[in-house]
Amino acid sequence: MPDPSAVENAFAVFADLREEGRELDSLVGDLPAPDWARPTPAPGWSLAHQIAHLHWTDRASLLALTDATAFAGLVEEALKAPDSFVDAGAEEGAALAPAELLARWRAGRGALDEALAAASPDTRFPWYGPPMKAASMASARLMETWAHGQDVADALGVRRVPTARLRHVARIGVRARDYAYAVRGLPAPAGEFRVELTAPGTGAEVWTYGPEDAPQRVTGPAHDFCLLVTQRVHRADLALTASGPDADRWLDIAQAFAGPAGPGRTPGASL
Repeated sequence: MPDPSAVENAFAVFADLREEGRELDSLVGDLPAPDWARPTPAPGWSLAHQIAHLHWTDRASLLALTDATAFAGLVEEALKAPDSFVDAGAEEGAALAPAELLARWRAGRGALDEALAAASPDTRFPWYGPPMKAASMASARLMETWAHGQDVADALGVRRVPTARLRHVARIGVRARDYAYAVRGLPAPAGEFRVELTAPGTGAEVWTYGPEDAPQRVTGPAHDFCLLVTQRVHRADLALTASGPDADRWLDIAQAFAGPAGPGRTPGASL
């Protein structure tokens, strides 16, 4: 029998994912069709590319949950073109009429939400990396929705209000520490780091990770940490502090997303 607390936590993540999608939808849902061609901070990607990428990944997630054979076909396609399959998926969706792309993205979000709710909370589903439980898949989708939503907001000149939903992004960023080293062919530091992040809002809540007495530490606003690990803002433009050489190095390479390390953003390029 599934752990009731695990089920409750999973449904909380699913609700946060729905809300993150709604927030992004509110930015693009009423845009005139020509505005979908606006460039975003991601080189070569318009607003349409951002939404198309999210729709493409939502579809992949849906197949992972509901049709392992079809998902395996997507993995085979990715292995044939590891450096271009993400851009190709975004390009295909961006070529659609904006109204059609918006409708497909909305329908895909709804279908994924239903599949997540129906999934066994203890089952691990296939993915491009290690298999994931439904709650972890939802957290990853929330992270991507928030990150690509930041590109959309920057392109539109909109300042979004950070929310407690960022705890999912922050957690992924902390857990992906060693991956950031591995994807660059670097050895990961021994031992855990202490990470202390001030949560969004006016309260004094702090999200903490790692041993309290760890000598390597990172502190600062949770919003800034999330912008860093999704590579939406250069470290120099953020109020994050590293104590210790290993923690300092990590802030230069941190990433919460799977796949090759990107070039990141240049100082002063965002926000």
